[in-house]
Amino acid sequence: MDRIDQNTTHATPDPALRAVDRDDVVMGGGTPAAFDPWSYRDEAGVAGSTLIGYKVEATDGSIGKIDSDSSEVNASYLVVDTGPWIFGKKVMLPAGTVNHVDHEEQRVYVDRSKDQIKAAPEYDETATDPAYRDKLGGYYNDTYAATPPGGLR
Repeated sequence: MDRIDQNTTHATPDPALRAVDRDDVVMGGGTPAAFDPWSYRDEAGVAGSTLIGYKVEATDGSIGKIDSDSSEVNASYLVVDTGPWIFGKKVMLPAGTVNHVDHEEQRVYVDRSKDQIKAAPEYDETATDPAYRDKLGGYYNDTYAATPPGGLR
């Protein structure tokens, strides 16, 4: 059960909520939160950290290790080497999919299932054009809309 602080004048969304759930929570200024695929969530615990070598956990199990990462403003992402899980494929996960980071255990928790990650557009390390980024960001944005509320906590 959530604790209600009598001194609070607005609702603060639970960090465990997916972006689509947070869209239903109105922030203090009256603006609903929106999913931003290319920026880490404030509550994820990434700030100033390199995540290379960390294990990545989907909502339904481990998917691999982080091969490289980027903390570029409005263009942050992780490249995950899935090893034998999906035939050694590398996948790019936009920063917005990161739920939280456990630095002690060196694990990054993302709010997508293995199947959603497996079905993502293939990672192309040579693609630097905005069209590729838009395609990838659009896929991860659409997977929020396609998931019933409460499905990816």
